[in-house]
Amino acid sequence: MAENNPDVMNQLAMKLGLSSDLQFYDVYSLDVPDLLADIPRPALALLVIIPLTLAWDRSRKAEDADKKPYTGSGPDEPVIWFKQTIGHACGSIGLLHCVINGPAVDFIKRESDLAVIRSHAIPLGMTRRAEMLYNSEPFELAHKSVEQAGDSAADPTGEREGGHFVSFVKSGGKLWELEGSRMGPLERGSLADDEDVLSPRALDMGIKRIIKLNAEGGREDLLFSCIALARRS
Repeated sequence: MAENNPDVMNQLAMKLGLSSDLQFYDVYSLDVPDLLADIPRPALALLVIIPLTLAWDRSRKAEDADKKPYTGSGPDEPVIWFKQTIGHACGSIGLLHCVINGPAVDFIKRESDLAVIRSHAIPLGMTRRAEMLYNSEPFELAHKSVEQAGDSAADPTGEREGGHFVSFVKSGGKLWELEGSRMGPLERGSLADDEDVLSPRALDMGIKRIIKLNAEGGREDLLFSCIALARRS
């Protein structure tokens, strides 16, 4: 599993073909303006690793219980979502969700591996899209190149509650929550033109919603890691 570390994810993104005009930044606080000030705005995507606590697990299962298999595909699909079938690749797939959706698309280098993956994914349904990514040698090589990179030898979210990588992107004026182990992409609500994924409303509909679920379940000590994709400063 790739570490949720800006250096690691920047290396992976550039290897796949994202322009160096974008980069990931550590998000040290969701509330303190001074700690958010170093991140250029607008922030285009958030990549978060969160432990799967009992409260969040219950919420996920309840939300997914009545959902039918995802059928989205084609150029009118609001976001491109991948069902994860590759083991230990949730970080790399989380990064993929961040960079092939929303405004980040404009920073994909032409004819790069990322551009090819995106163009091949668009017309495919959920199963064939997952198979395409599973069989993508460039994606596998890029993932393996950073799999052991980073500063920490252990998962910062702890071994008892496995960490899940979740991407939050703004596309089509909506906030989307994207995770390969869910039933499909999750629309969390509308955002105004001047609101990005780090705006108070986006945070309330996104990562803070999960924090609140855990607090209500008696967990005040939720450990998570968050990085933001934005223009290079």
